[in-house]
Amino acid sequence: MLKIKTADGTGLYYEEAGSGTPVVFVHEYAGDYRTWEPQMRYFSRLHRCVTYSQRGYPPSDVPSDPARYGQDILRSDVIALMDALGIDRAHVVGHSMGAYTALHVGIKNPQRCISVTAAGCGWGSLPDPAARENMRKVAADTARMFTEKGMAEAAAIYGDQPMRHAHKHKDPRGYAEFAQMLAEHSAQGHALTMTMVQARRPTFWDMQADLKKYAVPLLIIAGDEDDPCLEGSVFLKRVVPSAALLVVPRSGHNINSEEPAAFNAALSDLFAAAEAGRWLAHKPPR
Repeated sequence: MLKIKTADGTGLYYEEAGSGTPVVFVHEYAGDYRTWEPQMRYFSRLHRCVTYSQRGYPPSDVPSDPARYGQDILRSDVIALMDALGIDRAHVVGHSMGAYTALHVGIKNPQRCISVTAAGCGWGSLPDPAARENMRKVAADTARMFTEKGMAEAAAIYGDQPMRHAHKHKDPRGYAEFAQMLAEHSAQGHALTMTMVQARRPTFWDMQADLKKYAVPLLIIAGDEDDPCLEGSVFLKRVVPSAALLVVPRSGHNINSEEPAAFNAALSDLFAAAEAGRWLAHKPPR
């Protein structure tokens, strides 16, 4: 089993395929290293592709200490993975929780990024203090659900939210695969990740000063049925100077597996333009 060790000794399971310019995929809260299979198979034809399970997600380690979870810790895990695999720079592709982490890699470690993709990103990132407080309550309730109900029952509830219904009804076979993988996760890992990462990470509005200085080529992707992420995605497009926004019609939160052809095509354009130094070619020179 392929694992690297992070600075605090946590083992992260990873898989890689292909050769060429590296791509690192960072999964969502309800995903794991397998989430990216449609991208691993497609992009490994021309790229060195790496997918991994974040801490708290088997077969990676599941620390029991809450202090070993946090947004900056997840960011440092990406860098630890790249360091261990000898990757100097990569396209960093994140989905949902992983997209927040990818954004933070672009802020704190821009020299390690050829490009960043933030897909299905924005849940809980709200400017209104009352809405933020409600988000924290939802996060606390969700963590409690995983702790009290156990993984199988909690996964069935969590995975059947409205933002995933487009996938469920459009592609029942693909959705069933997603639901089965989610049910195989760790209840403890989900509870600690929700409590220490999701509920505590800064919102886009908190990050606004850094986002205005963002220089890494950034592609934002959202499904138009992914209501909790639409406002945040538009906010990123308006604030980040290097951002482009793709909204995929009739699609929900599981965008990379729900619409892999559209998702892969968008990433292909991003990778080619960023590697050629032409991502902002549509804008007049400063």
